[in-house]
Amino acid sequence: MKKSRFTEAQIVAVLKELDAGVPAAELARQNGIHANTIRLWRDRYAGMETSDLTRLKQLEEESAKKDRIIARLTLEVDAVRDLISKNGWGPRSGKKP
Repeated sequence: MKKSRFTEAQIVAVLKELDAGVPAAELARQNGIHANTIRLWRDRYAGMETSDLTRLKQLEEESAKKDRIIARLTLEVDAVRDLISKNGWGPRSGKKP
């Protein structure tokens, strides 16, 4: 994911100015961003404080880490199942030799 050049505190400050009544076009010009960026921030971060944004980023990172762990373990389990089935170590089909 692309890293923003704005910190959470800066994003919250821009959104607070927007809530105070400053037009989005004026805020965009002052901060050197596109007006659509402000709209995207408003949709994503509306009503949040800086601490909320920090916690959101931590939760997103934890979730991504857990997803990677689950994917790795799923691959390992599939590989072991394939190995067992190919080598004949799995359950027998009920016929006795």
